[in-house]
Amino acid sequence: MQLFVDTGFFVYAALLSLPAILLGYFEKPIRLYGFAVSLLFVFLAMKDSKTALVFLVIFLIWQLLEAKIYLWLRQKQGRKAGTYWLFMGLALLPLLLNKYGIAQHSQFVFFAFLGISYMEFKALQVIIQIYDGQIKQIDSFSYIYMMIFFPVLTSGPIDRSERFKKDVYRTIPRAEYLELVGKGLWKMSLGLVYKLVISAIFYQAILLLGKGNGSLAFFVNMYAYGFYLFFDFAGYSLMAVAMSYFFGIQSPDNFNKPFISKDMKEFWDRWHISLSHWFRDFVFSRITMDIMKSGKVRNKYVIASTAFIINMLIMGLWHGVESHYIIYGLYHGVLLAGTELYQKKLPWHKKYRKNPAYQGLSWFVTFNLVMFGLLIFSGNLSKFI
Repeated sequence: MQLFVDTGFFVYAALLSLPAILLGYFEKPIRLYGFAVSLLFVFLAMKDSKTALVFLVIFLIWQLLEAKIYLWLRQKQGRKAGTYWLFMGLALLPLLLNKYGIAQHSQFVFFAFLGISYMEFKALQVIIQIYDGQIKQIDSFSYIYMMIFFPVLTSGPIDRSERFKKDVYRTIPRAEYLELVGKGLWKMSLGLVYKLVISAIFYQAILLLGKGNGSLAFFVNMYAYGFYLFFDFAGYSLMAVAMSYFFGIQSPDNFNKPFISKDMKEFWDRWHISLSHWFRDFVFSRITMDIMKSGKVRNKYVIASTAFIINMLIMGLWHGVESHYIIYGLYHGVLLAGTELYQKKLPWHKKYRKNPAYQGLSWFVTFNLVMFGLLIFSGNLSKFI
């Protein structure tokens, strides 16, 4: 069973959401029921591969134990950089084995189960926030529940552990819960239209008009693919957030009208928000602080530009080691660095930034830069070069 794809999933999800809604209506805790439903969907999604289920169990035990051990050491030793990086490596090891393990070119792949990449973000976030002293206690139930919470299992949005735990143990007042369900029904309806109708139209356009390597095919692959990717992924995200609401978890929104952005920084504040904000908080800001603390670079624009490029390169590599993902990451890193320099150093941006004509031009340039970037991401740019 594929989550948010197969008809069977939607039937099961609709039926299994009803008891959760009743529990919420009567102001009863939903967490145990939600945990059981998540276990069921994990089993249904992976039942054809016993190896995947075994690796998932190993992964969950591994991440929980190493987080608890690191928390204990952090409280005993304080902030030790060596210990921190050791446990960051241990947390990242399953994903590295999955993507780059020695068995990659055989039928056997380490830690090959649904959602490992998104689970890794949550595991690493916990280690980072333990190091920062923001997490004082690891609650085993909410930790495992966060990892396997079925609406966001395969493609996010990426939640934060402390925020998730608050929702898990909070009993929502009836009026507030019913409002949440209403919002969820709207997001679910909109998500279905996005994913099953609008994205399908753009996908058919690509199939019909995107063949070959002429000018028409180039623009179809550039614009139709960009819209297809957005409506497909945003549609999934809306449905995932909606389903989360039914189970009393207010998962963060993942998209906020990204194609109205007037610069690249605004775009990344609207596109795949949970991912971009994760990298902003846990990669970009730390690279910036480390460079500043080193004292080797004092120019703040050089520092910001370096951090943007490294940050986006890592994001590209997270998608994969194929050349188009690496180029995509570097492309956006350079664009963000250029945006920072342009907005802070060139006087006409400050002078005209509120001018409607200037804003329209900024939108047009940003929109086309974004669409070209998505063409790079698709891996199809090479056939037009």
